[in-house]
Amino acid sequence: MKDGQKLLGHLGELKPKQVYFRAHNLLNTGDGTAAFKWGSTNAYTEDKDGKPVYNWMITDMIIDSYLDRGVRPYLQIGFMPQALSSAPEGMPYRHSWRPGFKYELIEGGWNYPPNDYKKWEELVYQWTRHNVEKYGKDEVLTWYFEVWNEPNGPSYWKGTPEEFYKTHDYAIAGVKRALPEARVGGPDVAGSGGAFMDGFLKHVVSGTNYATGQTGTPTDFLAFHAKGQPKFIDGHVRMGMTSQLKGIDTGFRKIAAVPELKDTPIVIGESDPEGCAACPGAANGYRNGTMYSSYTAASFARIWELSERHKVNLEGVLTWAFTFEDQPWFAGYRQLATNGVDLPVLNVFRMYAKLGPDKLSATSSAQVPLDEMIATVTQKNDVGVMATRDGTKVAILLWHYNDDDLKGPDAQIAVTLSGLGKAASRKVTQYLVDPQTANAYTAWQKMGSPPSPDQDQYKQLEAASVMQPVALPAVAVKKGQATLNLTLVRQGVTLLIIE
Repeated sequence: MKDGQKLLGHLGELKPKQVYFRAHNLLNTGDGTAAFKWGSTNAYTEDKDGKPVYNWMITDMIIDSYLDRGVRPYLQIGFMPQALSSAPEGMPYRHSWRPGFKYELIEGGWNYPPNDYKKWEELVYQWTRHNVEKYGKDEVLTWYFEVWNEPNGPSYWKGTPEEFYKTHDYAIAGVKRALPEARVGGPDVAGSGGAFMDGFLKHVVSGTNYATGQTGTPTDFLAFHAKGQPKFIDGHVRMGMTSQLKGIDTGFRKIAAVPELKDTPIVIGESDPEGCAACPGAANGYRNGTMYSSYTAASFARIWELSERHKVNLEGVLTWAFTFEDQPWFAGYRQLATNGVDLPVLNVFRMYAKLGPDKLSATSSAQVPLDEMIATVTQKNDVGVMATRDGTKVAILLWHYNDDDLKGPDAQIAVTLSGLGKAASRKVTQYLVDPQTANAYTAWQKMGSPPSPDQDQYKQLEAASVMQPVALPAVAVKKGQATLNLTLVRQGVTLLIIE
């Protein structure tokens, strides 16, 4: 899809070969035509005698699209091909869900355990072997392999927990048979996973492996999901970051409590303001503007802070966003771009891509304490900061966030830097996302919200979406210190590069 290809290119440009893409439906049966909450590749079918027929054409096209643009697969092994599904006779395989329908209507024959675990393992083995042959061992060793999505919830998994552990074990065995050093993990549960996650952690550490008979299951990373819970109150959105942070706090604590797994890398496989990316509506209109971008800046920084508190090994965080081809402009889906034009939230990821590898000590007198963010929906102005270093270059990320999507006073900020050495001054570059800057949504509204922008308006919207570096006056350094004053509007995010 043209807009999807464009967005993949923009993601790959963030940090080439360090951005990962996680997609559902990679093993679903069908002709490849995309729809809401649906995809298919026809990777596995069977002939009239029940013998497997493998077809990697569409999965190859998908992975080629990633790699050609500097993106790598976080490869989700799922869902169940129709010929392998243990769904009851008469159960429709493909769902009938569309935006506005009850969410449970996404269910179908695709979300059942396999009817033959040996065939399931062989499918995963053949796919992994094919990927190694096509893309090379060294490349595939950089990928992540995980089984399924949110198996602790009925919409995605119709089996028992034990049936999932078995499905997981056989899939991991298939990957490892083709590539013993492959990076495997899971289970990408919804939330922190509750009793399901407890059982999974116990199984992979000390349970009997269903596929091999050995004790435990190879686990190179652990993954769970965390969502916020916004509400529509008095005509505006009130975000629920506390729900997301509570889930992450619980998930980190759960993993840290298992001695054999406490140092295992953790991936938050979906980290988002709420649970349904494909659901538009008034309550989700915040996704188009700076509410989504400022929430992302504030929440990701707090995730990092929580990982340090629990002393866990945070490997990565994925946002669960979509691009929907040829949909109405700014329709309110949780997406990074609309009709090929980037939304403000993508510019926050561009800011994160400019951060350095070494975290620096940074404090803000107006930052809401982490415990308060976890305990209550804040409704306070949260003017927060995080800083990193890359050699002699310092990057400072600042956000002015509030859970209520309402106008409010600007934040007057004084940034004080220390340890700058003997240089007389330092160069300062600013990147900014706010209601008037790097914001195609505001530009579209100023145009009168045209439902079908013409080619000239399209170019204007593209230009308005771009986050441009701005050279600020150099700051004077005295006795190794410098102070920089700036104003940041509510729901604004800025990145300062000090060189």
